[in-house]
Amino acid sequence: MNYQLKLPHLGVRYLLEDIFDAQFIESISKLAIALLLSGLIGFERELNKHSAGFRTHILVGISSCLMMLLSINGFDYFIENYDNIRFDPARIPSYVISGIGFLGAGTIIVNGGTIRGLTTAASIWAVAGLGLIIGIGMYKEAIVTTVIILVSLVVLNKWEKQIHRKRHQISFEIKVAKDKNTAKILEKIQSFPIEVKQFDITNDEEGNRRIKMYIDVTHQKNRDNLHEWLLEQDDVKKIKMKFQ
Repeated sequence: MNYQLKLPHLGVRYLLEDIFDAQFIESISKLAIALLLSGLIGFERELNKHSAGFRTHILVGISSCLMMLLSINGFDYFIENYDNIRFDPARIPSYVISGIGFLGAGTIIVNGGTIRGLTTAASIWAVAGLGLIIGIGMYKEAIVTTVIILVSLVVLNKWEKQIHRKRHQISFEIKVAKDKNTAKILEKIQSFPIEVKQFDITNDEEGNRRIKMYIDVTHQKNRDNLHEWLLEQDDVKKIKMKFQ
């Protein structure tokens, strides 16, 4: 009687052992590692309010890992049971690497002369690579790569900002009368030893042209010379400068 009562429990046990076999546990572990590492990179993007953040990076990381698991484990049955089956395990990962470019392109924003989102697009591409190497079992390489990516995004970003501050970043807005030649003013501005990062020209309600520019100036003297020249121009009705 006792033996018969134990049979259902043994059946559940064997069923669980059949489901949670060594390969399945390994796959879950890989997905969990991909979730953790890609989530760390996505969290940094989320903190800085970029277009692709926490959820996007996680989805890319675990999906890439899943594709790699499919590539190395998904076709075992056919290879074992059919002699004429040949499969290249690198085929699916190659499509992941090329296909992720479409998602990365969606995070790139072009506004006038400025391109934003390149770093986020690169981080998405990197997370896809992380998912692939985790899927194939290269855990140590994945962890080292994650550390390098985070250092690049956090530490080097601050260092980059310090460099740009030394270059006297300026954003300014010029209001030019509608009957004046805007092209000549822009040509003169660009003749100064400055680097124009972005400019945008719009018309206000009165028909005057509003020029917004974002520039880098290596030396403060060049910045002051530009400002003085703008003040001397009768065509320029309003100047609004912001030093960063």
